[in-house]
Amino acid sequence: MERPYILHLFTPGRQASPFDVNMAADAGYQVIAPYCEVDLDGIAALTQDAIFSRGPKGVARTGLFIGGRNAMLATDMLERAKASMVKPFVVSVMADPSGAYTTAAAMVACTEAALQKHQGHGLTGLRVVVLGGLGPVGRIAGVLAAQAGARVSLSSRSGAAAAESAAHDTATRFGVTLHGVSGADTAAVRASLAEADVLLACAAAGVQVVSADDLPHAPRLKVAADVNAVPPEGIAGVGVMDDGKPLAGSAAVGIGALAIGNVKYQTQHRLLVQMRESDKKALVLGFPEAFATARAFLAERAAGSAASSA
Repeated sequence: MERPYILHLFTPGRQASPFDVNMAADAGYQVIAPYCEVDLDGIAALTQDAIFSRGPKGVARTGLFIGGRNAMLATDMLERAKASMVKPFVVSVMADPSGAYTTAAAMVACTEAALQKHQGHGLTGLRVVVLGGLGPVGRIAGVLAAQAGARVSLSSRSGAAAAESAAHDTATRFGVTLHGVSGADTAAVRASLAEADVLLACAAAGVQVVSADDLPHAPRLKVAADVNAVPPEGIAGVGVMDDGKPLAGSAAVGIGALAIGNVKYQTQHRLLVQMRESDKKALVLGFPEAFATARAFLAERAAGSAASSA
């Protein structure tokens, strides 16, 4: 009898995410075992329990998934799990806390693709403002945009001091340059909009961070992307299905939550399948790998569209 594919799902939270369980099952894992309230100090022992019990053939059918809600902690747990393995007992491991890594990857990849299509260039040199920049999606989207060459500011409704602190901590952790700006009131939001080429709205569901009256204050805006699928939209006028649709009141195009969500889903699915199918080489999958996968999916989709219209 062949050994089953097992995914051990570690989360610092009280509950595992049903979304992640469903995604793992759809990617072909036959046994999905959640472990809750796992902290950084506990990850090594759990990792070693998972790898030493199956033998070299069994570890090829074993994966680890790190969830939770803290983007920084998830990366630390990913590294700790990797360091806890001993050859030949090495398994693939993936981190995606609250879907933040794959969502941020999809958001930035969609933004980059829209810029290439409508402006003929990517993110290099552009000013990117991340609204709701202190959350896990906002922080990782900011890191990815900075790594792609953008000048990135994380905006927070809690004010400039909170934004600057988060930007400093995140930039130090991931080796990029990030700035913090206030989004505490209308005047502060409009001040950041005045220099923005790209807006990435990562605020809480149901919170509008840019109104229709705010948009005329963003004369340089090229792309506005929003991950909020709960009314009202995070950026006024960006519909959940929009995928490069012109944004009323500006010269920009909008990318909505469900357009981003489709790419996020495809990205997470592909990463989980890669983990399950990688029986000869263990993979370590974080947000850089998620970004590369999202880019690849969008490139394939664009090539398919071009071929069908030829």
